[in-house]
Amino acid sequence: MLDKVLSDLKRKDHKPGYGGLDILRYIGPGLLVTVGFIDPGNWASNIAAGSGYGYTLLWMVTLSTVMLIILQHNVAHLGIASGLCLSEAASRYLPKWISRPVLWSAMGASVSTSLAEILGAAIALNMLFKVPVPAGAILSMVFVMLMLFTNSYRKIERFIIALVSLIGLAFLYELTLVRIDWVSAGIGWVNPSIPEGSMVIVMSVLGAVVMPHNLFLHSEIIQSRQWNLENESVIRRQLKYEFFDTLFSMIIGWAINSAIIMLAAATFFMHKIPVDELQQAADILKPLLGRGASVVFAIALLLSGLSSTVTSGMAGGSIFAGIFGEPYDIRDSHSRLGVIISLVLAVLVIFLIRNPYQGLIISQMILSIQLPFTIFMQLGLTSSRKVMGVHVNKRWTLFLLILIGAIVTFLNIRLLMSLF
Repeated sequence: MLDKVLSDLKRKDHKPGYGGLDILRYIGPGLLVTVGFIDPGNWASNIAAGSGYGYTLLWMVTLSTVMLIILQHNVAHLGIASGLCLSEAASRYLPKWISRPVLWSAMGASVSTSLAEILGAAIALNMLFKVPVPAGAILSMVFVMLMLFTNSYRKIERFIIALVSLIGLAFLYELTLVRIDWVSAGIGWVNPSIPEGSMVIVMSVLGAVVMPHNLFLHSEIIQSRQWNLENESVIRRQLKYEFFDTLFSMIIGWAINSAIIMLAAATFFMHKIPVDELQQAADILKPLLGRGASVVFAIALLLSGLSSTVTSGMAGGSIFAGIFGEPYDIRDSHSRLGVIISLVLAVLVIFLIRNPYQGLIISQMILSIQLPFTIFMQLGLTSSRKVMGVHVNKRWTLFLLILIGAIVTFLNIRLLMSLF
C-alpha cells in the first residue's frame, strides 16, 4: 500500500490512503517515531543511564528531544516541499563525492539500528522460550523480511504499536508506584553534566533518540500524506499540521524516555545494583506487574524489536534506493537489496557479539557518530532554494540546524577524546 501511494505522488488528484502505514502517516509520522522511543536500543541506553548515573543524564533526553523535534520537522519539510526523500534529494542535488560517502555511512547506521532491534527481539525470544540469541536473531530477521516483502506488516502494525505503547505508558504509570527523587530529576532534566566515564552512555542516549535512519524514513513516508502538490495552500497546511503532530508526539516520547531512566535510577542506582543484561530490566515493572513482569516485559520487547526492525529495514531500502535516484518501493530490486543489506549484515554482526547488552548500547553510540554527517547534509539541502523553492530554510531555522550540528559534533569529539 505504501509503495502504491508513493508511486502515485505526482498525480495532481492524489489523495491520502487509509490502510496500513498510510493511515499512520496521515494521522502523523510522529506516532511511529514515538514508538521508536521505546525500542530495544532505547531501553538499553536509558536503563544504562539510570542504573549507572541516577538522574544525572536526564538532560540528554531533554536536549535530544528538542533536537529531534527540529530535525524531524525540517526533514518532513523537505519531503513535502520537494517530493523527494533525503537520500533521493542528496543523489540528485549534491556532488557524488559528498552524497555517496554520507549515504553509505547512513546505510551503516541503518545496519546498526537493525542490529539493536533484531538483538532486542532475540533477547526476548531467549527470555520467553530459551531460544539461543543467534537463532533468535535469524528467526526475527526472517519474520521481518516476510512481512516487508509481502507487505503484510500493515495488517498487524496498529496492533503491535498499541501493545508496545501500553508498555510505554506502564513505565509512566509506575512513576506513581516507586519512590522517585523529583528534586534530583528536575535538576537532571535541565543541568548538563557529563560524569567521568559516561560519554559512551551519553552518546548512546543521543543516538537512541535522534536516529539517522528515521530522518531518511520520515522524508520518504511523509509524502504519503500529500495530495494536489501543485496547490500551495495544501502544502502549507500539511507543513503546519505535521509540526504540531511531531511536537505532541515527541513530548510523549520525552516523557517515556525520562520515565525509564528515573525508574532505573530508583530501582537499580539507589540500591547499587549493577545492570549487565537487558533481562534485569524486567525488575523495573515488578511494582506494577509482580511476578508476571518478566513475561510482559519480554513480550513487549519482542513486539518492539520486530516492529522497529520493520522500520529500520524500510529505512535501509529507502537510503539504498535513493542512492540510485529512486523512491522506496519494495517491489524494486534496489529497495529490496537495501532491506537485505540492513538486516542480513546486522544478523552477521550479532553472531560476533559476546555481550548482547553492551552490543545494544554500542550500536546506539554508532548512530550518534554518523548523525552529524546526516544533519549537515540535510541542512545543505533544506537551505537550497533549488531544492526547496519558496520553502527554503529561514534564517532562524538555519541557525538552529547549525547549532544542533555543532553540538552533536562537539559531543562526538568528546566521545573520541574519552576513548583515547
